[in-house]
Amino acid sequence: MKIVGLSGSTVGVTTRTAMNYAMEAIGRLDPEIETQLIDLADYDMQFSDGRDYIEYTGDTRTVAEALMSADAIIVGSPIFQASIPGALKNVFDLLPVSAFEEKVVGIIMTAGSPKHYLVAEHQLRPILTYMKAQVVQSYVFVEAKDVYRGEIISGDVTLRIDRLVEDTAEQTRVASQMRAEREAAYAF
Repeated sequence: MKIVGLSGSTVGVTTRTAMNYAMEAIGRLDPEIETQLIDLADYDMQFSDGRDYIEYTGDTRTVAEALMSADAIIVGSPIFQASIPGALKNVFDLLPVSAFEEKVVGIIMTAGSPKHYLVAEHQLRPILTYMKAQVVQSYVFVEAKDVYRGEIISGDVTLRIDRLVEDTAEQTRVASQMRAEREAAYAF
């Protein structure tokens, strides 16, 4: 199983901190799970212009291929101006509509205020379901006050991220098993 973490911003540290914790939590849960963290701040992404993702080169293609090859994805997104960042939306625009078909996707949102906790429900979840993702039911919302000097200081937040990681891994295992049983029924 391969779980890719996508830290969906080119600026800030709160989302990256939460995503680092999530990737470490996966390792604690099951060291056999392959992980990869993609922090958009580390990549020189091209803007989507409607081409197929395999026609892009460099970092853009690298990111697209990593997401397409994942069994599961945990998307981390800050909330800017009551919305997901354009850099994250651009990544989704680079991918085909069915990019997340048969993939489980978990969500971690970060914000400076609790006023934006529904952005995941109103903006991110609809995009992911449109792209055929099996979205983990509960998401994690992290406020800036929960992170200090690159560390999560809220036990409640770490507990919720641990649970999200467990749910993502378990749903991925179940989906994989169901897919294998479906394919075995045809025996060709």
